[in-house]
Amino acid sequence: MPSPTQTAAWQALKEERRAWNTLHLRELFAKDKKRFERFSLQLDDLLLDYSKNLIRPQTLKLLLKLAQETGVETLRDAMFSGEPINLTEGRAVLHTALRNRSERPVMVDGQDVMPEVREVLARMRAFADKVRTGKWKGYSGKPISDVVNIGIGGSDLGPAMACLALKPYGGNIRAHFVSNVDPSHLVDTLEDLDPASTLFIVASKTFTTQETLLNAQAARAWFLDSAKDEKAVAKHFVAVSTHSEAVKAFGIDPANMFGLWDWVGGRYSLWSAIGLPIALYVGMDEFEELLAGAYDMDEHFRTAPLAENMPVLMALLGLWYNNFWDAQSYAVLPYEQRLSRFPAYLQQLDMESSGKGVMRDGKPVKVSSGPALFGEPGTNGQHAFYQLIHQGTKLIPCDFLAAVESHNDVNNQHAVLLSNFLAQSEALMRGKTAAEVETELAASGMGRKEIKALLPHKVFPGNRPTNTLLYRKLTSRTLGRLIALYEHKVFVQGALWNVNSYDQWGVELGKQLARAILPELAGGKPGKHDASTLALIARLRAGEEA
Repeated sequence: MPSPTQTAAWQALKEERRAWNTLHLRELFAKDKKRFERFSLQLDDLLLDYSKNLIRPQTLKLLLKLAQETGVETLRDAMFSGEPINLTEGRAVLHTALRNRSERPVMVDGQDVMPEVREVLARMRAFADKVRTGKWKGYSGKPISDVVNIGIGGSDLGPAMACLALKPYGGNIRAHFVSNVDPSHLVDTLEDLDPASTLFIVASKTFTTQETLLNAQAARAWFLDSAKDEKAVAKHFVAVSTHSEAVKAFGIDPANMFGLWDWVGGRYSLWSAIGLPIALYVGMDEFEELLAGAYDMDEHFRTAPLAENMPVLMALLGLWYNNFWDAQSYAVLPYEQRLSRFPAYLQQLDMESSGKGVMRDGKPVKVSSGPALFGEPGTNGQHAFYQLIHQGTKLIPCDFLAAVESHNDVNNQHAVLLSNFLAQSEALMRGKTAAEVETELAASGMGRKEIKALLPHKVFPGNRPTNTLLYRKLTSRTLGRLIALYEHKVFVQGALWNVNSYDQWGVELGKQLARAILPELAGGKPGKHDASTLALIARLRAGEEA
């Protein structure tokens, strides 16, 4: 795949960017009454309105040409066909196979992986049904009331986000999540739980992840303080792993180990047995609705023309701002409290995938890649960081998400929520001119001198780009579509920048150094470190306050 800067479309986009120095969205909307129809797209009940972006028809045409010239369609087809597009690890990238609802085979190294995928799903269903119906009993004969998932990264963020989002579909099982090696996370989680009715899921592909294993061992000790009998561990601990010997040594019955595959990356794994806590919380029928929603988006991404393809369009818009407008970040703003963990989930998805400094051929990336992502649910964010987005010196594109219907409409509050949802994107697009501010202040009775002093502080430039994603209601299927939409958006941007979106070597150095420092904190001879690290080790060993 070529570097994007070598394409004709990239050079043309530089010229197109200069044209925008004299353009404003307010005027473009006034001139084009069909701008919404021209720049919006719908998949079932999911609407993408991208009309409030800094684009005109020729902008979009050039961006689509860039997608063609950088081989987005070729790489997309290679992914779906099971080719090893994760070049540095020699692996296929097939999280899409986990939610394949068709009878179409998915081949890896000449083997159809779908029979194994369906077998794991069937085992998940049988297990979830036992636990949810009370047939699975703990060591004292009590049914399970609480499930604690112990994982980190993709083994935590996805299931935790989904369980919160799907709370209206939860049943008699409460779901808890422990990820941080800080022992307070585990202690606080277990504080009010009954060991006799608590089930632990230890989620670690290799069963060697340091943070996960330490938390699992501490949870095991907590449990045995009550159960006393080590044989009882098998009734209260299950694993999502591929390392049966380590699982068995821990005391987990290998029959209660749920496998996954090396062609599933951690940040794409909630669709696999990593999603077991979701299935236990909402039931397997709802979990399969989640898969079905993702499959809807997979099929759309796989078959829709580029100009009518939601993930492609969102990816191109993101690149447009990152590489031609110097936008170093973007915000995801769900006006849905139960999506409060969605931005955190997307942070790993996007920044671990796109945070790369070399292209697929090992040569340096010549342009900015991997924008920083942040977000909070509306309307909370309005009272926190929206000021920077409206009047700050940085361009921060935003994605606004909201449901037409609420699961809990009380006191007409959903209408208030939606009015804010609509008003913010309109305000970011329109801004407020000096003339409008002057008229407003004069109407309030303010004198000319006071108006002159206050006026520049109340001007909003506008021309701040946003996407709006509107859906009927936050259901399991809707959530599946939203997650897959962003997954494929990230994939397309990786293809555009010609980076490998599916490895994460950058996190390894810190882990390696931590392994060396740990014995030094316990009194071992300090190794070769910089002066700062050596001084901090000494301070920690001395137990002094920093």
